[in-house]
Amino acid sequence: MIAAAIELDAATVLLQWAVGGMLMGWVTTRRREVGLGYGWMLRITFGMLALGALAAGLRYETVVVRELSSALVVLACLLALLSSIRRRSAGVSGATLEHDRRSDRVREMTGIDRRIAEGDQRSKGPEFDPRLDLLPVALGVAGLIAAGLVAADGLYDSTVSVLRVLIGATFLGAVTDAMLLGHWYLVQPGLPRRHLNELVRILGWSWPLEVGVLVVPTGMVSVLSGSIDDGWNGTLGWFWVACAITTIVLVRVTIAALNERQYSAVMAATGLLYLAILTAFGTDLVARAVLAG
Repeated sequence: MIAAAIELDAATVLLQWAVGGMLMGWVTTRRREVGLGYGWMLRITFGMLALGALAAGLRYETVVVRELSSALVVLACLLALLSSIRRRSAGVSGATLEHDRRSDRVREMTGIDRRIAEGDQRSKGPEFDPRLDLLPVALGVAGLIAAGLVAADGLYDSTVSVLRVLIGATFLGAVTDAMLLGHWYLVQPGLPRRHLNELVRILGWSWPLEVGVLVVPTGMVSVLSGSIDDGWNGTLGWFWVACAITTIVLVRVTIAALNERQYSAVMAATGLLYLAILTAFGTDLVARAVLAG
């Protein structure tokens, strides 16, 4: 029963992941400080996930609006990717300004001028518009709402179902992008730490919402009480509790690690976020599988 529930919901889960990932990608790229390659990585990754959602939806139980939405998300990710590549010569203005600010500090302390020379790439045409990353989000939300409505009957159940899908998208997107961004600091070591802090804070804020919508009736409380049989004598219910608690503990420890001044703190935080991805997906997917069954 559990395997069937996960298989049936694969299209929604993949679309949910893609939409949340692109939303959290925009949260970071909108400041124009992260290198263009980070955006390319996100658009390719989440575009492929949306393509997987389309394939799963067409292969199994089809929800027309969701599948159309998945196809449009793929095209929107491709559009944003091509636009960014075409305007790559303009670079990112925020990164240039941050480089110059740091270079001015070095020059004041050492007399060495590390500013980017005149005639560099900063003036070669307009930059990529980060708002393009919101296009796949807007298109994907329509499909997620449709999927949530199809999965439930009645006003209350439908509302809860839609909230679970939308909040879950933010939750999974935040933990995924935070882990990916942590690795990006190896490519762009001068990147301000506030970008990673922002994603981790969003993950922490979304956690009580995620747990809350999974607990409200009919939710995981019913699984823990035995009203809903998880097929494993209650084991999956307590596994969900362990995943939920571990996720917020990892978030708090990650925040504490990022408060340390050493650069190694970013790598430590990234390692913690690796673990948080496992527990966050356990929090969302185990509940979805049990409650769908």
